[in-house]
Amino acid sequence: MHEHNHSMMSHDEMDHMSHESMPGMGHMAHMGNLKVKFFWSLVLAIPIIILSPMMGMELPFQFTFPGSDWLVLILATILFIYGGKPFLSGAKMELKDRSPAMMTLISLGISVAYFYSLYAFIMNHFINSNAHIMDFFWELATLIVIMLLGHWIEMRAVSNAGDALKKMAELLPTQANRLEKDGSSKKILLKEVQVGDLLLIKAGEKIPADGKIVEGQSSINESMVTGEAKEVKKNRGDKVIGGAVNGSGTLTIEVSGTGDTGYLAQVMNLVGDAQKEKSKVESLSDKVAKWLFYVALFVGIFTFIIWFFLTKELTTPLERMVTVLVIACPHALGLAIPLVTARSTSLGAKNGLLIRNRNALEAAKKIDSILMDKTGTLTEGAFKVHTVESLTKEYSEEQILAYFAALERTSTHPLAVGILTKAEAEKVTIPVATETKNMPGIGLSGKINQEEISIVTAAYLEKMGIVYDKKHFEELASLGNSISYLVRKGEAVGLIAQGDKIKSGAKAMIAALIAEGIEPVMVTGDNAASAEMVANQLGINQVYAGLMPEDKEKIVKDYQKNKKVVMMVGDGVNDAPSLARADVGVAIGAGTDIAIDSADVILVKSDPNDILHFLSLAKNTTRKMIQNLWWGAGYNIIAIPLAAGILAPIGFILSPAVGAILMSLSTVIVALNALTLRIK
Repeated sequence: MHEHNHSMMSHDEMDHMSHESMPGMGHMAHMGNLKVKFFWSLVLAIPIIILSPMMGMELPFQFTFPGSDWLVLILATILFIYGGKPFLSGAKMELKDRSPAMMTLISLGISVAYFYSLYAFIMNHFINSNAHIMDFFWELATLIVIMLLGHWIEMRAVSNAGDALKKMAELLPTQANRLEKDGSSKKILLKEVQVGDLLLIKAGEKIPADGKIVEGQSSINESMVTGEAKEVKKNRGDKVIGGAVNGSGTLTIEVSGTGDTGYLAQVMNLVGDAQKEKSKVESLSDKVAKWLFYVALFVGIFTFIIWFFLTKELTTPLERMVTVLVIACPHALGLAIPLVTARSTSLGAKNGLLIRNRNALEAAKKIDSILMDKTGTLTEGAFKVHTVESLTKEYSEEQILAYFAALERTSTHPLAVGILTKAEAEKVTIPVATETKNMPGIGLSGKINQEEISIVTAAYLEKMGIVYDKKHFEELASLGNSISYLVRKGEAVGLIAQGDKIKSGAKAMIAALIAEGIEPVMVTGDNAASAEMVANQLGINQVYAGLMPEDKEKIVKDYQKNKKVVMMVGDGVNDAPSLARADVGVAIGAGTDIAIDSADVILVKSDPNDILHFLSLAKNTTRKMIQNLWWGAGYNIIAIPLAAGILAPIGFILSPAVGAILMSLSTVIVALNALTLRIK
C-alpha cells in the first residue's frame, strides 16, 4: 500500500438484554425474563380475579364455591412470592441507595395488599367468622400483573441494547506473534503479551497492543480511534495503538501498553464509567413514584392514628390505612410511561430512529448544545473525486482520469478508492500500468505506454521546481480537498481534487438547531483546516479539531460542568466515550457497532435531519409522559384524602370499590392518551 502525502490530509493527526449497560434502566436490571414472569403471573392471577371481589364489590363475572377462598389464598401467596419478587428486590436496592422510587411504591402496594388480606383471611376464618373483613387479593393480583406488563412493554420497546464494551474488546486480536531472542517468532495468546515484548505485525493484521515501531514502515488504519477515513504513515520510532489495522508493510513493535494499561482499555474505561454515571439519572416516573411513596406513607400512618383515636378499635383504622396505601399505587402509574415509550419507539422506528434509552426522550427537551463529529456524521465519510482537470491540451479529462486510475489500480488507499470509483462511474477505459512503485511521502509512479508517469503532491512539485498554478491549488485546497498531480516528463499534465462530501441535509439541520436556540459544535479527529472549512460551509462557529476519544469525552464533561445539557452525535469508536457521557448520545446508523451500543438513540438512515425528528419526537413524547403521569397518579391528590376520610365529618368516605373504579378509569385514559402521540 503506497502513501499519499496529499495536502489537507495530515498524517500526523445488545427480550434478553445486558440491562446494566442501559442507562436509566438500572432498577429493572434484576427483573430477568419479564415475558415469562408476566405470563405465568397472569395464569395465577386469572382465578384470583374470578374468585375474589374487587375491593369488596362483586363483579358480574365472579363466582365462588366451597373452598374457593382457600384456593385464592394459595394462588395469591404464590403470585406474591413469584410475581412480586422483582419489585421487592428492586425496592431493596432503592432503599439501600436511600432513593425510594417506582419499585418501592409498587412493593408497598402489593405488600400491604397481601399481608392485610392474609390478616383478613385469618380473622374471617379462625378468629371471628362474622367479622367479614374485606381482603385485597383482587387488587394484589391485578397490581402485580399490570406492573409486570408495563415493565415488559417498556423493556421490549428498547430491547435492542448491545454490549459496547464487549464489542470494543473484540477489536483486539486473540493472539500475537512474539519475536524470541534467537530471532524466531512464536504465536502466543494476547493475555501473555508483556510490556517490552517485541511483536511481529504482518501486512493486514490487527495490532495486538500499544507500542513503538522499532523496525519497518507501513500505513496504519486508525479509523477505529480517530474516526477519519484515512491511513496514517508510520515509520520507525512512531507509536501505534492496539486494535488499529496494519497496511501492506511488515512491522516490529516494542510493546508499551497492554491489558489495563492499553489505550483501548482506557477508552473502554471511559465508556463504562460514563454509562454507570448516566444510569444514576432519575426518570420522571421515578420522581413521581418517590413523591407518591412518601405521601402515601405519611397519609397512611396519619390516617391510622386519627381513626384509632376516633374509634378506639383496630379494624376501621387499619382498613382506612390499607385503602390509602393500595390506592396510592395506581395501576395506571405502571403503564403511564411504558405505553408512551412503546408508542414513541414504534413511531421512531418507522421514521428511522431507534430509541434504546427512554430517559433520552426526557433529557432531549432540555438540550442546549449538540456536539457533532464531522466525518460520517456531517460528511459522507468517503472520499469522492470533485475535480478532474487536464493541464495540457495533449490530454482530455477522461484520459487524465484513466491514467490516475491505472496507477491506483492496485492500491487500497482511500484516495485510490475514490479515483477508481470515479473511473468506474465514468466508464473510462483504464490502460495497463507496469512497474508501479510507491514513492514514500510523495505518491507513486509507473509506466503507461512505455512512458514514465507519476502521481505526486504539490509539495513534490515545489521541491522539483515543476510549474503549477498555486492560486488554483489554494482555491481547491480551501474547499477541503486533497490534490494529486499527474506528472509526465517533468510537467504537471493533470490533477484530481477529492474530498469528503458534506451530507445534503446537514446545512439545513444546523440552521434549524440555531433557530431553536441550540448551539451546534463540531468535535473531530480531523485536521483543523478541513474541520474549519466544513464548519464554515455549515454555519458552525465552535470547532474542536485534532481530538482523541478522551478529548471528546472531556469536552462533553466541560460543557456539562457549565450547566449545559449536551447531545453528542457520532459514528466511530472514537465517539463511544463521549456518546456514553453525553446527556443524550446519538449514533449514526452507518457507524460502528461500538458507537451504536454506547448511544441512547440510533439514526438508522444516517440522515442529519433525523436529529430534528428526534427532538420533535422527544418533545411530544415528554408532553405525553407528563399528561399520563397526571392521569396515572394525579387523581391521588383527591383519592388519597378521600380514602383517608377527610370528609367523614360530613358523612362521606371514599369506599375501596369506588377507589378501584377510579383507578381503572385512569388506566383506560392513560392507554388512550398514549395512542394519540404523533411525530412532526
